[in-house]
Amino acid sequence: MSSNISVDAGSLLALVLEGVVYGFSMLMFIGTIWGLTYKQRMQDVSRPIAAVAILLFILSTAHIVVNTIRAEDALVTYADTFPGGPAAFFADLAQPTVVIKNVLYILETLLADGIMIYRCYVVWQSVLIIILPSILWCGLAVAGVFLTYSYSHDTSNTGNITINESGQPIKWAAAFFALTIATNLLSSGLLAYRIWKIERNVSAVRSKKSTMMPIVRILIDSAVLYTVVLFILLVCFICSNNGEFVIADMLIPTISITFYMILIRIALNRNRRNHSSIIGVINETERSNLQQYPVPSLQVQFMRNDGTAVYRAGDESQPSTFTTQSRKGSLEL
Repeated sequence: MSSNISVDAGSLLALVLEGVVYGFSMLMFIGTIWGLTYKQRMQDVSRPIAAVAILLFILSTAHIVVNTIRAEDALVTYADTFPGGPAAFFADLAQPTVVIKNVLYILETLLADGIMIYRCYVVWQSVLIIILPSILWCGLAVAGVFLTYSYSHDTSNTGNITINESGQPIKWAAAFFALTIATNLLSSGLLAYRIWKIERNVSAVRSKKSTMMPIVRILIDSAVLYTVVLFILLVCFICSNNGEFVIADMLIPTISITFYMILIRIALNRNRRNHSSIIGVINETERSNLQQYPVPSLQVQFMRNDGTAVYRAGDESQPSTFTTQSRKGSLEL
């Protein structure tokens, strides 16, 4: 295909764009850790969620490091010794760095999709709901294993990952991408629907503004973002376009970003709810104090010079404490 990008150019472009997206994911990782720990005691911090966030960051960091090492090997270390030069090195999909990259990508995908399935179980509290997503996840794991095996035994050196050593399409790659899309859409849809349903039932008996709908929207946004990137990758794969190198490497930090988006939204929603609760408690306490310790009223009394009252307000049983004299009368407080 004349419009197809070369393997070496695609690999270098993938490294640059992955670095850009990785920078965004690093900022969102910092925001996620802040959201999980801000004004929280250590025993209140969700350790499993924090561990998953840290593990996703480690996997995406390891991937960009391996990708950088691969570029250095192709352009510096083996530039003059590898048969065919850097272009042939980038086209060799059996290189250990390529296999490690694929393993990191598969692990991160399985981790992110597994967390979505776990969230569905927590929200629905039903094992039946997650049976189909779990089956898809298991199929995803099997496809990932065979996909890694196919990559590691590729001897064509064409740089086209859709062709294996037998000249047949690597169906495991297409199955892996399709199962990832299906698992993500199904899990996100079930989660968003359940939260929306709970929020609708609760809002029918309360007058406060909805607090869960922003989480539903961010779930939908993250699912759409992840699905669109996966769909573009699948189209590039089917069309045998080397742009798949670029999309595949950008997908690694994108997975982390979609996960961090949800956690940051939940943290912001929790902090806003806690702030509203504190304000409500303060207002209720002030009302109770006013009822328990009423403010005594002021006694104001205008007196004529002959001692006859003209106007009186407040508790008449309390004696006057202050009197000011004037030419026309006195003001007693």
